[in-house]
Amino acid sequence: MKDPLRLCVYATVALLAWLLGPWAVLGFAVLGFAGYWKAWRAGLTRSKCLLKDTRLVLAYLGLLVLVAAAAIIHSLP
Repeated sequence: MKDPLRLCVYATVALLAWLLGPWAVLGFAVLGFAGYWKAWRAGLTRSKCLLKDTRLVLAYLGLLVLVAAAAIIHSLP
């Protein structure tokens, strides 16, 4: 049987997002975007991500960065 480690990772990421709110989303999205940007520049065109196309993954992560940043700015006094 294959180790379902990904499920534990997903639960941990969800917990961090719940505890840290938009800051966690922003951090993970920036990390993901930077990693995919580097991979795309190195020639990666297909991802194992559900979206498959690296450009779509970059667009998705970029959107998450914008939404998280907007949520942070909106929550400021």
